Amino acid sequence: MVIEGLDGAGKRTLANGLTGALTDRGATVTSLAFPRYGKSVHADLVREALHRGHGDLADSVYGMAMLYALDRSGAADDIRAYRERYDVVLLDRYVASNAAYGAARLHQDASGELVKWVKELEIDRFGLPTPDAHLLLRVSPEVAAARAARRARANASRPKDAFESDDALQERCSKVYDELAATSWLSPWHVLDGVAGVNVDALAGKLLAG
Repeated sequence: MVIEGLDGAGKRTLANGLTGALTDRGATVTSLAFPRYGKSVHADLVREALHRGHGDLADSVYGMAMLYALDRSGAADDIRAYRERYDVVLLDRYVASNAAYGAARLHQDASGELVKWVKELEIDRFGLPTPDAHLLLRVSPEVAAARAARRARANASRPKDAFESDDALQERCSKVYDELAATSWLSPWHVLDGVAGVNVDALAGKLLAG
C-alpha cells in the first residue's frame, strides 16, 4: 500500500498514524520510505543532485527519474519479502512519485510519454511489485509549501531541495497526481483530505475490509 502526495503533505505523519491504527486492529505492519537516503547510493545521489551537487544532473528529468527508479529496484526483493511476512506493507512514496514529478517537470499530464516510460521501466523492466492500493494525501500546493518551509526551519538538516522550492512544479505535480488517481493508475486510489485531517481508525478499518 502506497502513500503519495506533495512534499509537505504529511505522508510520514499519516504513515505513523495508520501503522498504529492497523496494529491496534491486529494487523502486522511494516513500512519503507523512498528515497532511501543513507541506505542506497542512488538515493544519496538524488539528494546531492537536488542540493546542486553533480553539476547539471538535477536538470535532467530522465536522469533523475532513473536514479529514483534504481533506488526502488534495489529494494524490490525486500518489498516482496515484506509482503510475504506482513499483513500490510506501507510505502511512503513509490513509482507514482516518479511519474507525477517527472511529468510535471516536463509540463506533461498523466497521459504523456514520461508516465508511460516510468511504468515500463519500473514495473515492466525492473519488476517492482505493483501496489494493492494508493493513498493520495491531497493538500493544496500552498499548504504543502508552507509545511515544507516550517519543517526546513525546524530542522537544519532538512533544507528545502530544488523540487520543494519550486512552487510552480508543486502545482503541476498536484494536477498530475489527481489525474493518476482518477484513472486508477497501477491500482485503486483513495483520495484523502490532508487539510481537514484523516480519521486513521476509520481508514484502517476500510483498508482491512478490502
